[in-house]
Amino acid sequence: MDMNKIADISKAKQHISGIYNYCDRWCERCPQTSRCLTYSIAEEKFADPESRDLCNEAFWKKISGILQDTIKMIAEQAAELGIDLDTLNVNDAEEQSVRAAAEGHDLSREAREYIDMVDDWFDMTAPLFGEKGESEIENRLSAKEIGDMINNDLEEALTVVRWYQHQIFVKLMRALSGMIEEPSDPSDNLEEFAKDSDGSAKVSLIGIDRSLASWKIINDRLPGDDIRHIMKHLLRLRNRVEKVFPDARGFIRPGFDHIDLNS
Repeated sequence: MDMNKIADISKAKQHISGIYNYCDRWCERCPQTSRCLTYSIAEEKFADPESRDLCNEAFWKKISGILQDTIKMIAEQAAELGIDLDTLNVNDAEEQSVRAAAEGHDLSREAREYIDMVDDWFDMTAPLFGEKGESEIENRLSAKEIGDMINNDLEEALTVVRWYQHQIFVKLMRALSGMIEEPSDPSDNLEEFAKDSDGSAKVSLIGIDRSLASWKIINDRLPGDDIRHIMKHLLRLRNRVEKVFPDARGFIRPGFDHIDLNS
C-alpha cells in the first residue's frame, strides 16, 4: 500500500478520530470497525485470509511495509510543518523512571498477579479442554458432566477471560504512566480536559467487568474456591482502580460512549 492510499483512507468521513486509542483491540467483536482508521488500513492491506495469519511470513512483511510507508508519510508531513524529527529529544532516563514507577504501583502488581492466577487455573483445568494430564477438577467429575459443561457459553467465557488476561495489566500500565506524567500544577487546569490516563483506566475497567462476568459463568459450571478467589481478587482490583482513577468511568471514548445530555 503506498502513502497516497493510506492518506486517502485516513480522509474518509466515516472514520472517528482517535477511536482506536481506547478500544480493547478485539476487532472481531467490535461494532465500530467501519469507523476505525486502523481497521480500515488493515482490511485494505490484509484482504486475503492467509495474510491474516499471525504466523504467516506474508503478514509480517506487510506489517513492515506499512511501517515504512507510515514513517515516510510522517517525515513528509513534519518537513511541511518545518519540524526536524531528528532534533526531538527523547529522555530515555525519564521514560524508564516513569515505567519503573508504574510497574511498582500496587495496581500493576495486582494485575500481574491476576495474570499468574489465570495461567495457574488454566494449567490445572487443561485436561477438561482436551489436553493431557490430570487435575483435581477432572477427578471430581464424570465424563458426561465434563461433556455437558463444554458448550458455547462456557467456551465464550473462557475466550473472554483469555483475551483480557494480559490487557488489563497493559492498559493499567498506560494509565499509571499517563497519570505520573500529567502535570500536577493546579494552574495547568488539566481537570477541565479529559485525561488519557482516565481513558486507559476505563478500558482496563471494562476488561475487568467483562472478565468478572465471564468468571461467574465459569463458576456456575465449574464451582470451586479457586475461581471465587480469582473473582475476589478482580473485584478488589476494580475497586482500587476506581479509587485511583475516580473519573475513569465517566471518560467518553470516541465512538463507544455517549454524552448524557439529561444528566
